[in-house]
Amino acid sequence: MNSERWWILAILGPALAYAFLAASIALSPWFSWESDALSDLGHSTRSGAAPYFNFGLLIGGFFLVAYGVLDLRRRQLFTAAGLIASALALQSVGVFDEVYGSLHGFVSVAFFLLLWVTMIVYAAEARSLLTIAPIVAYMLVWVLYWADVYRGGIAIPEAASLTVATVWLIYLVTRESLGLWKRKAEERPPSARS
Repeated sequence: MNSERWWILAILGPALAYAFLAASIALSPWFSWESDALSDLGHSTRSGAAPYFNFGLLIGGFFLVAYGVLDLRRRQLFTAAGLIASALALQSVGVFDEVYGSLHGFVSVAFFLLLWVTMIVYAAEARSLLTIAPIVAYMLVWVLYWADVYRGGIAIPEAASLTVATVWLIYLVTRESLGLWKRKAEERPPSARS
């Protein structure tokens, strides 16, 4: 693959994870947004959709690790390290499903926290003010859930925060790998910069 096209991996990762998530929900009529966690779909002894759900996490994480290693690390090293750690934690959620009890809980919390921290690292490393909005939105989703501002299963803030993170990832890819969203100083010719 041409090195200029590694960014496709960052799009394939979430796209495949969402596709397998949708398939898992479709195969699980018992799943309820009001009472379940997304990980309930990956419970290896209770969910017939577990192979699909867990494979989606593994393949999605694989593509994100590949993007971090092959492309993002050349532009934003610390953000790449965070994205790789987040993707490995995502894969751990699929490997250590709910059957593993507290270990599953640990890797799930680690995934969501690492993803949020990675956004913060990117905002600082790339000096990206636009990243502040998804950082706040991501945090707000969880704060409102834990404050009982809205009711439902933990799948709701999981899905909402993943949606926010996906929007941020698309922004990161378009800015870093495709060169869009450049700062004004980057757009001026070198002779005009002082």
